[in-house]
Amino acid sequence: MLKVGIIGVGTVGASVANILKDNKDIITARAGIEIEPVLGVVSNLNKKRDVSIKLTDDIDEVLNDESIDIVVELMGGVEKPYEIVKKALQKGKAVVTANKALLAYHRYELQEIAGDTAFEYEAAVAGGIPIINALRDGLTANHIESIRGIMNGTCNYMLTKMINEGVDYDTILQESQELGYAEADPTFDVGGFDAAHKLLILGSIAYDVDAKPEDILIEGIQNISPEDIDFANEFNYSIKLLTIAKKIGNQVELRVHPALIPNSEMIAKVDGVMNGVSVIGDKVGETMYYGPGAGGDATASAVIANIVDIARRGKGSPMLGFESDNTENLQLMPKDEIQTKYYIRLKVADKAGILAKIAKALGDKNISIEKMIQKPLNKDQAHLLLSTHTSLEKDIVEALDQIEQTGVVTCKPVMIRIED
Repeated sequence: MLKVGIIGVGTVGASVANILKDNKDIITARAGIEIEPVLGVVSNLNKKRDVSIKLTDDIDEVLNDESIDIVVELMGGVEKPYEIVKKALQKGKAVVTANKALLAYHRYELQEIAGDTAFEYEAAVAGGIPIINALRDGLTANHIESIRGIMNGTCNYMLTKMINEGVDYDTILQESQELGYAEADPTFDVGGFDAAHKLLILGSIAYDVDAKPEDILIEGIQNISPEDIDFANEFNYSIKLLTIAKKIGNQVELRVHPALIPNSEMIAKVDGVMNGVSVIGDKVGETMYYGPGAGGDATASAVIANIVDIARRGKGSPMLGFESDNTENLQLMPKDEIQTKYYIRLKVADKAGILAKIAKALGDKNISIEKMIQKPLNKDQAHLLLSTHTSLEKDIVEALDQIEQTGVVTCKPVMIRIED
C-alpha cells in the first residue's frame, strides 16, 4: 500500500481525498497497488470539510511520518511551500504539487533536490488537461516549434462574454466575481500572472529555459474595450489572453498578453472557462489539447494521475524532461526584440493633420499601417483603430510614446498584438 499525505485540504485537496476513496477499485487496478490517503493538513481545524481522512494543523506530522510515501502539496504560495516540498524530497518522499507559482520560481532548484525521487506537477498547468505529460513524454521525438495556450479560465470567460454579448469589462468582471470565477482581488488572473506562471513551466519542458516571471512580457486584459472587440469582429479576429512560447533561431520568446487571433484557428474556438493549448512539433505538426483548466475534480484528476504514475514507476522521471544536458543552449529573447503585428487604438481630436502626424511617428520607426478604421465619438473626438505589418516591439513602444508626447491623442494609446 502507498500512503498519501495531503498538505492543503481545500477544494482540490478534498477532491483528491474523496476520489482516491470513491474510485479506489479502478485506481488500484491501474496503479497495481492500493493507494490510501491517510492524513490531511489544514490551517483551521474548526472549519467543516467534506472528507473522511484524519486532519491536522501540523505540517510536520506529514513530513515526519515515515509511513507516508507521497506528499501532495496544494497549499499555494511560493516560499513556504518551497521549504516544505524541499524537506519532503530530502526525506525521500515523492511529491505531487499543483502549485504553479512555486514552480515558476523554484522548478530548477527542486529538480536538483529531487534527483531520482519522484516529483510530479501535471495539475499545475491547465488543470485537467494532460499537457505536461504530452510535452514531456508524448512529444519526445519532436523539437517544439511553438506553444500557444489559453490557460486562464477567468480571462477567457470574460473575453468570451465581451465578444459574444457586448458586455463591457467592468460589468463582466463583477459578474465573474459573483459567479466565483474571479477573486475579490482579480489582479493575479486578469493581469496575466497566473497564465505566465504556467507558461514558464511549459517553456522549461520544451526549451530548458530558466526564466522567472519578471523576465518575460506579461500584460493583462484590463484595457480591452468595446472598440477593440468591434475591430476584431470587423476583421474576423477573436481576442484571447494568449500564452506564447516560440523558438526563433537560438532564442525563445516567452510572453503573455491579449492577442487578436484569426477565427479560423483552433485556439480561437476555445471559449468560456475552458482552456486550450496548441503545440507545434517539427515532426508531428500541430496537436491541440482542450479541457477544464480549473475546478476541484478536474484538477484532482491530474493530481491522482501523477500519484498513479509514481505507483507504477517507483522512481522519478526527469522533472523537466531532460535526462542529460540540452545541447541546444537556447536563450530567452529580450522583450524589446519580439516581432509581431500590432493593433493600435488612439483617441484623437477630430481635426485635420492628426493622421499625418500619427503616420509620421510610425513611419519614423519603419512601421507601416495595414488596416485602419475611424469611429467618431462626438463632434470633437474620434477613435482611430489601426493594425500594422510585422514590427519590432521596441519600435512600436517608442512610436506610441512619441505619438503620446506630440499631443495628438487625448488619452494613452492602447496596443494589442496580432498573432496570425
